[in-house]
Amino acid sequence: MTSQDHVPMTRAEKRQAKRIRRFDNPWMNPKLLWGVGLLLGIIALGLIGRVLWDPELVFTGSAPLKLPPVGFENLRRQEGIWDYPLGTDGGGRDLLALIIIGAPNTLFVGLLASLIGMSIGIFLGFSAGFLGGRTDDTIRVLADVMITIPPLLILVVFQSAFGDVTLTMMALLIAGFVWQSPTRLIRAQVLSMKQSGYVQMAQLSGASTGHIMFREMLPNLVPYLFGSFIASVTTSIVTAVGLEVLGLGPQRIPTLGRTIYEAINAGALIQNLWWWWGIPTLLLAVMFIGLLLINLGLDEVSNPRLRKLS
Repeated sequence: MTSQDHVPMTRAEKRQAKRIRRFDNPWMNPKLLWGVGLLLGIIALGLIGRVLWDPELVFTGSAPLKLPPVGFENLRRQEGIWDYPLGTDGGGRDLLALIIIGAPNTLFVGLLASLIGMSIGIFLGFSAGFLGGRTDDTIRVLADVMITIPPLLILVVFQSAFGDVTLTMMALLIAGFVWQSPTRLIRAQVLSMKQSGYVQMAQLSGASTGHIMFREMLPNLVPYLFGSFIASVTTSIVTAVGLEVLGLGPQRIPTLGRTIYEAINAGALIQNLWWWWGIPTLLLAVMFIGLLLINLGLDEVSNPRLRKLS
């Protein structure tokens, strides 16, 4: 033992070691934490905002028309007031109230559609990859056929035929078109894991098929499944907003896409009412950035080579 073994750590070295220990857990990487924080902020906006702000201001005629946000002027030289800090739209609705109600609704559609789609994808992907044979052929062909069908076109036709729908119904419709990609990807992962030693040992020990698939193999795919789920949420939100901007989707329930549609339909771009469409678009961008950060963080969780200590 040399004398260097007894040299005490400096304060800076202790702080560095503490920081390394704190972020040594791959689930605590900054990208993942920032992404989760942004999405939780949007959820908190909906929960806390309903208490601190009047949700009745989302109704038409509840506020003055076309007021700009605080600190800005509109074409009529009207200045924004603190009673309506983000301004109002052409229908006399407070934009802050629309954001408080609409942003969580948009996120809800994406999460519910992805949760249902991923559940279907996990079941079909594991069944196809592990059972093989005719089961694999049937599921693979079904997924290949469904993935070639343009979902937006089918949803446009469906909602045009059935008229107004609820948020839950819209999520169910979108879920019918987001399970194919997870099914194909999970099937590929299961096929590669099927020959693993622990799977063969479980088979030799007499474990049931369900136990092997969902108790032995599924936990090893958790980071990958989370990443696929986040990608599915992004796709579902884009699809929902696309339908709403076309004037479809829920007609009487505030969402970010519906707000943008009404702004475009009322000529907000021509009238320079930038806050009417700009603020919902900015919030959508924040939502997508949060989802992207979560996806990047999950990549670091599943791939140790991407992890960096800062």
